[in-house]
Amino acid sequence: MDLQFYKTQAGLKQKEHKKFLENLKKKPPKNLDYAVQEAHERVFDRVDCLQCANCCKTTGPLFTEKDIERISKTLRMKPADFEARYLRTDEDLDKVLQTLPCWFLNTDNTCSIYEVRPKACREFPHTDRKKIYQINHLTIKNILICPAAYEFVEQMQQQLHKK
Repeated sequence: MDLQFYKTQAGLKQKEHKKFLENLKKKPPKNLDYAVQEAHERVFDRVDCLQCANCCKTTGPLFTEKDIERISKTLRMKPADFEARYLRTDEDLDKVLQTLPCWFLNTDNTCSIYEVRPKACREFPHTDRKKIYQINHLTIKNILICPAAYEFVEQMQQQLHKK
């Protein structure tokens, strides 16, 4: 997977994508949630996250208290020890990874805590959300990180312009 290609394309099309997403927010089509799900499934039939893992290499998820409890229990650590070892509190007072790439990313791009990974990781890149326009700011950000998010917006543009 050519990450540089996607990053360049995402940069070139950022204004176009932003405008498209803003128009979805202003006037969402009746079938938007269905179209979103269809586009999401179509994209993830083609995109293999294990070929990329750019999200794990370049951006850290937010860790909720539930995430911390679940993961630390699996790792047989006290939540406070898990936090001290892996996390820091950012400027928004969110718990995030101390460093990137993610501590739990294996060399083959698999996740060593996949079954108990944070909610933010499970939901990334958030392209299967209902009322997708509510997270436009996040989608625009994710397009620069995630080839699937880029392909998703491209797919949505094609799908909704056909109608």
